[in-house]
Amino acid sequence: MTEIFEKINNCKNGLAILIDPDKFCNQDAKKLFEKLTLANPDFIFVGGSTVSKSDFDFCISQLQNNLDFPIVIFPGAAHQINESADAILFLSLISGRNPDFLIGHHIAAAEELNEMNIEVISTSYILVDGGKKTTVEFISQTSPLPADQDSLAKKIALAGKLQGKKLTYLDAGSGAKNAVSESMIKSVKMINSPLIVGGGIRSIEQIQKSHRAGANIVVIGNAIEENIDFLLDIANYQKWRTAKFREL
Repeated sequence: MTEIFEKINNCKNGLAILIDPDKFCNQDAKKLFEKLTLANPDFIFVGGSTVSKSDFDFCISQLQNNLDFPIVIFPGAAHQINESADAILFLSLISGRNPDFLIGHHIAAAEELNEMNIEVISTSYILVDGGKKTTVEFISQTSPLPADQDSLAKKIALAGKLQGKKLTYLDAGSGAKNAVSESMIKSVKMINSPLIVGGGIRSIEQIQKSHRAGANIVVIGNAIEENIDFLLDIANYQKWRTAKFREL
């Protein structure tokens, strides 16, 4: 199965909303569904660094039953797999040297995942310094790539591609002060691999800059929870995207 991968690969100016099941279980689900429908993303990503299996499965089932967007797992651990999702980003944290996040969690999940009817997308995950220590940095016990190391980011992403990874994911981490720079996005895009960018993005201008720099998909997380005005801006941006696509 390659349906979700092909959609990401062919996506121009795409948008994904990241849902953390920990937070999902502590908020009004109906209001969240209304927000997500209004934002009209191309994908819903689901995952977190400290999520229990029960909360993760509940979140996936609720999203799948109430929304009509592709559900893609963005796993933080081996137990974050569920056949009800449309795909899983099989993340390998290649910017770090912790074997658990390079291959350990993958081994733990491999047999169960292989039996599921779910699209598995091998993904190079590169953690970039976003100006503060994030949960993923703490949990993975790895240091993020310095924000100004564009050339090194490109080399790491290229190594992942040569290993057979289908996607590259540049992430400044949830709640980051600073988003991944345009120059780093441009540098990594030079390896000619589909590119996802997330972390620290809180404005339409930042979304557009990331898109122009080469991101196929821009991921929004905390900002959609914190600022209703930004949510409306996203909805208007998606309407504009749709109109521009129809003109082509």
